[in-house]
Amino acid sequence: MSQPAFAPDLWPLADGRQSETAAHVQRGVCRLLRAVGFAALTELPLASGRRADIMAVNERGDIWIIEIKSSITDFRADQKWPEYWDYCDRLYFAIPPTMAPEIMPIEAGLIIADQFGAEIMRDIGDIRLSAARRKAATLRFARAAALRLHNLRDPLSNAAECS
Repeated sequence: MSQPAFAPDLWPLADGRQSETAAHVQRGVCRLLRAVGFAALTELPLASGRRADIMAVNERGDIWIIEIKSSITDFRADQKWPEYWDYCDRLYFAIPPTMAPEIMPIEAGLIIADQFGAEIMRDIGDIRLSAARRKAATLRFARAAALRLHNLRDPLSNAAECS
């Protein structure tokens, strides 16, 4: 029995967890990350129970987390972002071009993004994870990626494992 062909350009842009603006920012950031050598996963659960909007890993094992803020209200309502430092070497905020960049905390990097691409507007240096924390975060990333890929090939498998 043959599998139906998947057309990536027909997949929905949003996964239902974010606004249309946030979905556009997510897409642009993921395109940027891929262009600079990172593999990215969206909505990745962390060991703390929080969910990273985007986590990315490159071939050297560097780990970045990108927190998407689609509006000033979204930013003011959600102050959990400092907790993400426990799981990455670099932390960035990603915002749409319509948001004022000066309101974003300077402790993190800044990316401006839309549905077509993104640009790092403020870079920051690494705050390196310990070896044990890096291993745990990398394994979580790898397992989530593998389970998501498996669920594309076998949609009737246990999809809850990879969320």
